[in-house]
Amino acid sequence: MTATRTLTTERTDLLETLAAHRHFLRFTVQGLTDDQARQRPTASELTLGGLVKHVAHTEAGWARFVVEGPAAMATPTDEAGFQAWADEFRMGPEETLASILAHYEEVARRTDDLVRTLPDLDASHPLPEAPWFEPGAHRSARRVFLHIVAETAQHAGHADILRESLDGQKTMG
Repeated sequence: MTATRTLTTERTDLLETLAAHRHFLRFTVQGLTDDQARQRPTASELTLGGLVKHVAHTEAGWARFVVEGPAAMATPTDEAGFQAWADEFRMGPEETLASILAHYEEVARRTDDLVRTLPDLDASHPLPEAPWFEPGAHRSARRVFLHIVAETAQHAGHADILRESLDGQKTMG
């Protein structure tokens, strides 16, 4: 197998896996009203609309990191920054599920374009200083895309629990 074939297969696999997990997340919120998407059906602070909003924001941030490096990832350092991060998980009264999903579609499109066109998946940047990153660690574009897959899959599972708690609908099963 040639290097070109391997990269093409690798990128195709990344795109297909991203698409599958994004589908599960979007499927979980289908048919909800905005009020339902704002509800907290469990003891958690999480809402379905807030989860989609958070996944979109996180994916966009990591995609910026791939292109721009650590400066693209703002780490909260004060009360306002931590509040903005917490607000990512909530669907505000002025937001609609449709607008959050449209934004997520645009973020996904840009990430997919990056997966297709980035010259080198081995290109890496140092991670910004943050308590949750090992000091001096780097992330390759490949590892970032794998992290986006994992983040999306994890939150699709959270969304499935919330949806089942809300109205009994299950994504699978």
